[in-house]
Amino acid sequence: MALLSMAGASMAMDASWSQPRKPFRIYANTWYVGSEGLSAILITSSQGHILIDGTLTRNAPMIETNIRALGFHLHDIRVILNSHAHHDHAGAIAALARDSGARVVASVEGARELEAGGNDPGDPLYGDVPRYPAVAHVETVRDGGVVHVGPLAVAVHDTPGHTPGNVSFTWHSCEGSRCRAMAYVGSLTAIGRPGYRFSAHPQVVASFRHSFRTVAALPCDILLTPHPDAIDFMAKVAARDRGVRPDPLVDADACKRFAASASRAFDAVLAKERAVH
Repeated sequence: MALLSMAGASMAMDASWSQPRKPFRIYANTWYVGSEGLSAILITSSQGHILIDGTLTRNAPMIETNIRALGFHLHDIRVILNSHAHHDHAGAIAALARDSGARVVASVEGARELEAGGNDPGDPLYGDVPRYPAVAHVETVRDGGVVHVGPLAVAVHDTPGHTPGNVSFTWHSCEGSRCRAMAYVGSLTAIGRPGYRFSAHPQVVASFRHSFRTVAALPCDILLTPHPDAIDFMAKVAARDRGVRPDPLVDADACKRFAASASRAFDAVLAKERAVH
């Protein structure tokens, strides 16, 4: 598992972030439309769709092509949600919103960063991540709020730490009478700019602790993350498509384990900081 492979490292570009990936159904009306290494999730209905995350700025045409390849129309996207306002998850949102006409919705802190094109001095990675096209008129949603499009209902959960406005999303997708609890968990990695010490920011430490507890308690049959390699997602998809049973994507304890692993990694970051100073 590559959960925290980037912890303590700069936000260097990974080739997989722009590598095309054929779009595919995750479960029922939930689809993967991102690149090989960056998630973009489409939740569909007959009354309009919701897109979660936009990946890199240059990936906008790829995401649009993937959506069309599945037989959906861009103008049927009603809302674009953002897990957190870093360039690798928000860079293409301005173009996607322009081309689809969709509303953009984020947390209060996330909206501020989106509208500033990634310029947020409160971000632990401030100054060490690229800027991106600013998103105009971002609507906000509070912790516990629900974003509706027709029959779709996506709940929003504040999971700050990685960025001040980092959030996670949950919803249900159903095939006939069988419904799955879907969880898209915002990044839980503690990555800071050179010289940044998490231990010097008690509120950030408290935010991470809150987020680990929140994620562990989410309804979570199928876990999704902004970086699919954080949970070996593509390997699980490949195993599912080979006919492996039970379905490797379905795991009711996935969020609990993900949160526990992130918590241990965060403790290691704090311990390393204490040992150095």
